[in-house]
Amino acid sequence: MRVALKTYAALMLAQIALWSNPAHADWRDDIGTFRIGIVAEPGAGNSVPGLALLTDAYTKALGMKVEFVVARNYAALIEAQANARIEYAIYSATAYATASQRCLCIEPLVAPVDSDGAIGIRSVLLTRDGKLPDLAAMDSHRIAMAPSDSVGGSLLPLAALATEGRKIAEDAPLLIHADSAAAAETMLIDGKADGLFGWVTAAADSRPGAPGTQARLEAAGLSVTALHVVWTSGLLRYGPHAVRSDLDPEAKRRLTVFLTNLKSTTPDIYDLLESKHPGGFATVAPKDYEMAAAIVRFVADGGQQQ
Repeated sequence: MRVALKTYAALMLAQIALWSNPAHADWRDDIGTFRIGIVAEPGAGNSVPGLALLTDAYTKALGMKVEFVVARNYAALIEAQANARIEYAIYSATAYATASQRCLCIEPLVAPVDSDGAIGIRSVLLTRDGKLPDLAAMDSHRIAMAPSDSVGGSLLPLAALATEGRKIAEDAPLLIHADSAAAAETMLIDGKADGLFGWVTAAADSRPGAPGTQARLEAAGLSVTALHVVWTSGLLRYGPHAVRSDLDPEAKRRLTVFLTNLKSTTPDIYDLLESKHPGGFATVAPKDYEMAAAIVRFVADGGQQQ
């Protein structure tokens, strides 16, 4: 009996050794160098601030060699991840949705949060002095909005309305595309438009965050009692950090732990990685980008959701 127990213990120790050593090393050996894709800020060329510090932080998190790949634009970044030339990419919301539809081989891990807890934006249709009573009355009124290539100011409201069964083409007569978001706001202020598509930030629990466009209108002199929100869209979440779906689960776990703790453990590294949303990273899932996917479909359909 004693010999049998010793033999069993030896076998168990050997099995544990197999589990704890080669198995964890296999995914690193298979990858060789873990490549992270990023698009540099406009005008920055191929330079990314703090690249050496970021590389070192990811290297320690994964326990393997890491290399950053700077793409010229999101289209190049999407192709690189779809073709497995990079394992990990940092996307805008619509770029991620495009990548996901491109190959169905990419999944989001985390996305940034604002300091007030906001996780994205919603489009709002604003009116003043009750000139636009409801959505049903839009066709007989003039609605100002940002230029047609503005994601938050134009594509988001039109795609969101299309998902609700209200299909409005980008060139519909009721819409006035201003040269900028500020110019669209001026149209509402000056009475040249009866409504305005603007935006608000939104928290994870659906509570509104920063008032966005409404605050800008109030600062420009409109009374808070004169403004009314006629409609609010679904949530467009801030863009995620995404990995290939076939990445080893242990690598995904390590990355998620590293990123969700980054703000509290090494805020200087967080600031290098995410300069626009200072609240840290939160885990996300594909369903969080349904509105981004709706925008991509809307654009693919030529601005007329089918």
